[in-house]
Amino acid sequence: MSRPDLPPSPEPLPAPTTDAHTHLTSTREYSGLSPADAVARARAVGVTRLVDVGTDVASSAQAVGLARELPGVVAAIAIHPNDAARLGERLDDDLDRLAGYATDTGVRAVGETGLDYFRTRDAVGQALQRHAFAAHIALARQHDLALVIHDRDAHDDILDVLDAEGAPDRVMMHCFSGDAGFARRCLDRGFWLSFPGTVTFKPNEPLREAFDLTPADRLLVETDAPYLTPVPLRGKPNASYLMPLTVRFLAERRGVDLAALCTRLADNATAVFGQWGDPDEPAGSVATTTRGHGEGDG
Repeated sequence: MSRPDLPPSPEPLPAPTTDAHTHLTSTREYSGLSPADAVARARAVGVTRLVDVGTDVASSAQAVGLARELPGVVAAIAIHPNDAARLGERLDDDLDRLAGYATDTGVRAVGETGLDYFRTRDAVGQALQRHAFAAHIALARQHDLALVIHDRDAHDDILDVLDAEGAPDRVMMHCFSGDAGFARRCLDRGFWLSFPGTVTFKPNEPLREAFDLTPADRLLVETDAPYLTPVPLRGKPNASYLMPLTVRFLAERRGVDLAALCTRLADNATAVFGQWGDPDEPAGSVATTTRGHGEGDG
């Protein structure tokens, strides 16, 4: 049962759209909102498809299970860079275990992976992160999966590793945190930029300027729930059903029709992650679990 202090649902969106990055198990742990309830609340406001993201072997396995169980959910699997830094000699064993999930039909991406120099500052930990990052890139390339990037205070090194290893065809910069200059460098490489609720925070004008130059066909929106709840609910528990707040903010900022933006975001998510199928179909149906990217921009 969900906690009584969960924020109320916002006004539903006028067209269905996609939360490109959320953590259903962490949302349950943080707010008491079960994955099934989180998906149902999101659907009620027009967020009909979700990408549930793992951060270690256990949560990746949970994401795979939820993709099998819940219509409208697909999975991303990875060892988060900060977890990679802590694993030490166990890292390669966990990378091998993670790779066992890559062929599941519900898995559409490898991530979130990358570099985090905010929480991991020692040279040994950062070296482990780079090792894990390279292994994740190879896994995505091997299985034609999207790559979902975690980048915190590591912009230059993120691009250096991707350039050296060879980026997969579809790369999403999760929770984009750079300015317009870094956005341009990512866009020049053909990446998609995904904006969370932080884009609504008053101090984050450089992030909004990065959004301003992002072409419509390279734009995604996410919650990163249970974190990064948008204004005016900043500080409250986040969940996918609150994504309409961010989408409305961005539609107003760009001066575009809200329904058209919802559709564009859904089309972009299909281009990155592949076809979800009809969320009303039973989980595990052929249409719901089709692998491979769609015919969009990817």
